[in-house]
Amino acid sequence: MLLGIIAYNLGNLLRRLVLPVAIQSWTLTSLQQRLFKTGGRLIRHARYFILQLADSLLTQRLFSQIMRRIERLARVPT
Repeated sequence: MLLGIIAYNLGNLLRRLVLPVAIQSWTLTSLQQRLFKTGGRLIRHARYFILQLADSLLTQRLFSQIMRRIERLARVPT
């Protein structure tokens, strides 16, 4: 039960700090299904990597916004 509470709190933290305004109103179940359970594969080609996603709910623009916000969070001194 404690693990479920921790997962719920981490989901809420993710939603408040990282997600763009357009999808902050999604429920935690929607976030899990649309963002984390998205099938895909990582392809290595020459000097770069390509992330191919199987689901269209997570667009490249949305994925880039989330990654930029995570990077900004990592730079904030604690």
